[in-house]
Amino acid sequence: MSFGFGIVGCGVIAPTHVRAVSALPNAHLVGVTDVVADKAAKLAADPKAVEAAGGDEVKVYPDLAALLADPAVDVVSVCVPSGLHAEVGVEAAKAGKHLVVEKPIDVTLEAADRLVAAAEAAGVTLTVISQHRFDPGHKRLKELLDAGTLGRPVLGEAIVKWYRSQAYYDSGAWRGTWALDGGGSVMNQGVHYVDLIRWLMGPVASIDAIAATQAHEGIEVEDVALATVRFESGAVGLIEATTAAFPGFAARIEVSGTGGTVIVTDGVITTEELLAERGDVGAYGAGKADREAKATEGAAAADPAALSQSGHVAQIGDFLEAVEQGRAPLMTGPEGRATLALVRALYDSARSGTPTTPQAAPATAG
Repeated sequence: MSFGFGIVGCGVIAPTHVRAVSALPNAHLVGVTDVVADKAAKLAADPKAVEAAGGDEVKVYPDLAALLADPAVDVVSVCVPSGLHAEVGVEAAKAGKHLVVEKPIDVTLEAADRLVAAAEAAGVTLTVISQHRFDPGHKRLKELLDAGTLGRPVLGEAIVKWYRSQAYYDSGAWRGTWALDGGGSVMNQGVHYVDLIRWLMGPVASIDAIAATQAHEGIEVEDVALATVRFESGAVGLIEATTAAFPGFAARIEVSGTGGTVIVTDGVITTEELLAERGDVGAYGAGKADREAKATEGAAAADPAALSQSGHVAQIGDFLEAVEQGRAPLMTGPEGRATLALVRALYDSARSGTPTTPQAAPATAG
């Protein structure tokens, strides 16, 4: 079976979905829609979109209702501003469409719970884009942790030091707003790495954060945030996210356990130091330079449009396989909701000045 995709929202991330669909043998693009008709028409005319449609003309729907009414659309890619994800996703679920929702799942837990519940009630499959779980380095790190090779995890760090100009925030009225962006450097740029550190280190018991707007004007949200984390396992961690670090640097995940340390830079392992392989290194350890490679600075740090679609291909491929097999995808709606809960707890802590615990999902939401 080849699944027909309809894309809702034709902004920056939509072409990545087009390319992912084009790369998958069991998927094809049917059509697109956007509240700005010119954006939809431009995306539909893109040669990659035509390629994703198998050489056929890409339909341009006048609105969401028209797209949802088309029986040729099996899957809806939700690529609208973050604060509209649940609004669009709930309607798509009611129409019986499977859902690929861009990050984050939405900007409030109430909205996320509505979306998860709607997908469950309709019996459709929902995945929230968290493509970095599919990066080779992060997968390898997860395997090492699950196998116990790193011993007991003691410290986990997620560091996203990117740059966005004032023009970036000025490019859309929704950018930098609580209502539609849902937050700043954590919710928009850092959310993937918040997801990764929670996935790797386990549930969070509490988070203590500070956040500020330091380098941009006219936005409601933070461009710098720093948080310390205590995991339920007893391990501790750090989350750092900014859009004010010119010119933008490679994002990192660092995990240290009683059995070693792994550092992943933009999805590639740049340090893998395992005590079992080193043997006795003495009281002060050993230098890491002999096993550390230079990491290429991440293109996404400066330009989100330059993101490789490989992670999207892997995740959407797993999602389609899950639909065919009747299983849950590797990244589910409840998992997306749990990551949002951690981001919201970070913001709550920054506002209150006290440590906060992520809010658990209601029993009916998975």
